[in-house]
Amino acid sequence: MSHPFDTLTPDLVLDAVESLGFLSDARVLALNSYENRVYQVGIEDSEPLIAKFYRPHRWTNAAILEEHRFTFELADCEVPVVAPLQHDGESLFEHQGFRFALFPRRGGRAPEPGNLDQLYRLGQLLGRLHAVGAARPFDHREALGVQNFGHDALATLLDGGFIPGSLLPAYESVARDLLKRVEQVYRETPHQNIRLHGDCHPGNMMCRDEVFHIVDLDDCRMGPAVQDLWMMLAGDRQECLGQLSELVEGYSEFHDFDPRELALIEPLRALRLLHYSAWLARRWDDPAFPRSFPWFGSERYWGDQVLALREQLAALNEEPLKLF
Repeated sequence: MSHPFDTLTPDLVLDAVESLGFLSDARVLALNSYENRVYQVGIEDSEPLIAKFYRPHRWTNAAILEEHRFTFELADCEVPVVAPLQHDGESLFEHQGFRFALFPRRGGRAPEPGNLDQLYRLGQLLGRLHAVGAARPFDHREALGVQNFGHDALATLLDGGFIPGSLLPAYESVARDLLKRVEQVYRETPHQNIRLHGDCHPGNMMCRDEVFHIVDLDDCRMGPAVQDLWMMLAGDRQECLGQLSELVEGYSEFHDFDPRELALIEPLRALRLLHYSAWLARRWDDPAFPRSFPWFGSERYWGDQVLALREQLAALNEEPLKLF
């Protein structure tokens, strides 16, 4: 069976960009992206542009435009973010059935794991992001929750037959125990949902000319503020305590942080584990996924997942991280 992205050829990419009045130099470089398709397109006598083609049927137009508006809102508040380009007042375009957006090219390097000075500056940036994000809710983008990231993810894996039969009982048992514990912690932990980046791993916080900027808000959604902080931490518990202190100190200069949300770090990590496996399963009809993730479906992968979920269940029963 063909996949919608099969018809997204280099010629179509060039035609889409040129349909907005740009003159390309015919150079197209595919960039590392799985959920969407992203290309660097050379432009005559100018800097290259980044063309992002959205995965069909994933987001509604309203949800994509809400992402764009959030990005423009951040830029208007001088939060360093890579915002889509506008043409005739529009930022979302369509060409031969594909929705796409154009962005300026903005390179950089990811932060160094555990670098305390960088974590303080990243905290400042996230505090500025959340100060804007807390001003109003999203109307068209889902919230991060136990149902969609946990129970729905598990249902995808169980119903799709992705887990080898020899490991299915063990995986299902530990996943259900994990979700019960996650639900309990969620119920017991006061938290407020705000607009988030949503997928704030270090690769989406790039440094250029000693300034960090935010990229790729494709997964922005409502959720607890700590979701955008915990993926900045690396190392053992003692290392994470020091890193967390620097991160929140910088964050608090621009937005208040409720330390009670720290109890949600391990539940959110658990949901990400489940959601990642379900994401691979849901995208398996895209030929790029079997090529890039050939180990998915192997007994070794699912054996490792059983172990990871058991370790995560143990982590949920430990004392949450606390600020110094």
